[in-house]
Amino acid sequence: MTGRIFDRDTLLDLTVNVIPLAMLAFFLVAFLVYAPGPFAFDSVLSTVQLAIVFTTFVLLAVLTYYAGKAIAGAEKAQGIHAETATVQPDESADPETE
Repeated sequence: MTGRIFDRDTLLDLTVNVIPLAMLAFFLVAFLVYAPGPFAFDSVLSTVQLAIVFTTFVLLAVLTYYAGKAIAGAEKAQGIHAETATVQPDESADPETE
């Protein structure tokens, strides 16, 4: 048994949040590298800007982790591939069969 938290299907579900995380990381690095360059560095505005980007990055990373744990827990509770599980329809509620 492996010690992995997420399987391949769960990681595919979580790729929705990987793109925004990569974008936030890119802009965080870009703002840190090019801040003294062509734009003036204002300490208050730059601090607020970097705090917003960094906080958003951290919160999205935490949300992604807990969403992955919830998806993995649901898959373990309902079966490995819960999205492909078939549910038998309730035949007594079908108006055409009455």
